[in-house]
Amino acid sequence: MKQYLLDTNICIFYLRGRYDINKRLNAIGLENCYISEITLAELKFGAECSDRVVETMQLVDDFVGHISVLPIYNCLGFYAKEKARLRKSGKIVDDFDLLIGCSAVVNNLILATENERHLGRIRKIIIENWITR
Repeated sequence: MKQYLLDTNICIFYLRGRYDINKRLNAIGLENCYISEITLAELKFGAECSDRVVETMQLVDDFVGHISVLPIYNCLGFYAKEKARLRKSGKIVDDFDLLIGCSAVVNNLILATENERHLGRIRKIIIENWITR
C-alpha cells in the first residue's frame, strides 16, 4: 500500500471539505497518511488567524488526533544539502515547503500536494497532485 505525506494545502482542502479529499483519504486510509510537524504548525497558525479560532482549532486538533505527525529531525541533513543545491542553482524553495518535501523523501513517502511547481525541484521526490481545478 502506498503511503503519503500530506502537504498543508491538502490538509486545508480536507478541513474545508473541498476537492473530495475526504473520499481520497477514506480510500487510502488515514493509517497510510502522515503530516509533518511543519504542516501542523501551519495549520495551527491558520486556525489562530481565522475568524472562528476556537472552532477551527478544534477541527485541526480532531484531524491531528487521527493522523501520525512526523518529526523533522531526521530530514535536516537532506534539507541542508537540498537548500544549498537549490540556492546555488537559483531555484529557491520556501523553507517550510522544503522541510515538508524533504520529510517525504527521507521517509520514503509520496507527497500529496498541489504545489508541484516548487516542490518538484527537490531531488528524488515523488509527488501526486490530488487537486483538479
